[in-house]
Amino acid sequence: MRILGVDPGLRRTGFGVIEVQGSALRYVASGTIVSVAEAPLHTRLKTLLDGLRTVAQDTRPHAAALEKVFVNVNPQSTLLLGQARGAALCALADGGLDVHEYTALQIKKSVVGTGRAAKHQVQEMVTHLLRLNGTPGPDAADALACAICHAHTAPLALRLGEAVRTEAQALLASSRTVSRMRRGRLLVR
Repeated sequence: MRILGVDPGLRRTGFGVIEVQGSALRYVASGTIVSVAEAPLHTRLKTLLDGLRTVAQDTRPHAAALEKVFVNVNPQSTLLLGQARGAALCALADGGLDVHEYTALQIKKSVVGTGRAAKHQVQEMVTHLLRLNGTPGPDAADALACAICHAHTAPLALRLGEAVRTEAQALLASSRTVSRMRRGRLLVR
């Protein structure tokens, strides 16, 4: 499975693509989409949208993982970050990708082992886990960490989802049986 991780930002949006085979992780690509700070908002959002759309087309991921927005002290900053996330979500949806969202705490805990890890610790662990020759920039490292988080979480979610689905089907079947028994008709299939 190939995963595209995205660390959205209005000025700098990190992206990272990894490939997962069993428990092995392999680096595919990473980088940063940079928008001109002086450009109008709609132009900056289009830069982000077009950049992520191109990355998705070039790398052909199967799924995407995106960092969830946090509420900042400054409402204006939070609003701008939310708009950048919206552009990122649109680019990923346009590529037909299934998008999974994780908080910064979940990502750091999955990659470093603690949700309060510093940026340099995330960079070091991403470098170690992907066996990179050099350290990626902070935005690209955060995006790669997001993809790694999904790689660690997705198999568990799939197993849990299957277990929940199986349990739900069993409960539904038993509730139908009980319902039929109450009406005096027990149908056995």
